[in-house]
Amino acid sequence: MSEPIDILIAGAGIGGLSCALALHQAGIGKVTLLESSSEIRPLGVGINIQPAAVEALAELGLGPALAATAIPTHELRYIDQSGATVWSEPRGVEAGNAYPQYSIHRGELQMILLAAVRERLGQQAVRTGLGVERIKERDGRVLIGARDGQGKPQALGADVLVGADGIHSKVRAHLHPDQGPLSHGGITMWRGVTEFDRFLDGKTMIVANDEHWSRLVAYPISARHAAEGKSLVNWVCMVPSAAVGQLDNEADWNRDGRLEDVLPFFADWDLGWFDIRDLLTRNQLILQYPMVDRDPLPHWGRGRITLLGDAAHLMYPMGANGASQAILDGIELAAALARNADVAGALREYEEARRPMANKIILANREREKEEWAAASRPKTEKSAALEAITGSYRNQVERPR
Repeated sequence: MSEPIDILIAGAGIGGLSCALALHQAGIGKVTLLESSSEIRPLGVGINIQPAAVEALAELGLGPALAATAIPTHELRYIDQSGATVWSEPRGVEAGNAYPQYSIHRGELQMILLAAVRERLGQQAVRTGLGVERIKERDGRVLIGARDGQGKPQALGADVLVGADGIHSKVRAHLHPDQGPLSHGGITMWRGVTEFDRFLDGKTMIVANDEHWSRLVAYPISARHAAEGKSLVNWVCMVPSAAVGQLDNEADWNRDGRLEDVLPFFADWDLGWFDIRDLLTRNQLILQYPMVDRDPLPHWGRGRITLLGDAAHLMYPMGANGASQAILDGIELAAALARNADVAGALREYEEARRPMANKIILANREREKEEWAAASRPKTEKSAALEAITGSYRNQVERPR
């Protein structure tokens, strides 16, 4: 990049903040993030960061902060509703990667990234309470109409606009007005985070299924709790639902959940060494979501506008890959702008580097979701081989060794 440019990033989530840090490290222009929320707080539940994304964050100087906060996941273990192991595989460093797979509270990771952005780029780099509403492209500039928390209109301009504004992206809607609604895969998820007793080695993710296709995913996410001999456990309960296809009311895509709605699906489970009833009833806040994604896009941006993260490639959580792909998007976008002095050309270069893999993961996650539910109903003697084949195929398609 020969001349400094102004870059606006819509959205100060994990992808947008990672992108800002990568752009700053590459010395590319002035970067400003616009966040519609009036305050950025450590909200949400647990997520996984895959080794390739952990490497990227380490290269941004965040390795020590991650290690002090997250749990390095050592094992993925599938169990049945009695707690017996069906199949397991190593993860992260134990699987031969140079970097760990981290399990971490989404809000904690966002706070690590936010602190780094404010320290390196300045407090003014993140403007809260300012959501994008209108976008125009004129004479090599992107003109943004925004509205602040008091409802007052704001006019902004930039050389580049990056839509990192998530599942309901205004930037994506501008670029793809015919995108259609979210696609519901027929699974309802309840999610929460519970202070709990340590289980297994304190670094294992468990996936439990019954013959009715009810599923529990649980894993520890806090190094601080682990140091105290306890565990902060992220959990997801999934059950089939009648709704499949388009999600008509996107405003309702997530809401507060109720214990009495989710607990009956697991009332007869007895995992022995893991008390699922205690896990769910100790929880203070339950979130309910349909499992949704969007169809892959044939292209992401145009001109001096592009997308990253969920705005570009919303995917099922089956492969624990969404946040990692958003991080890798931001790294590649900065690299493309550093290589190519033609701004629009650099954005298309970035998209060509990232879109094929992201779209492949969307489709691979859909297929894995179907295959794992089918494997849950197989005879016990066949489940282990089926899961090994499913996870091996997925790994070969979408995971890069790091």
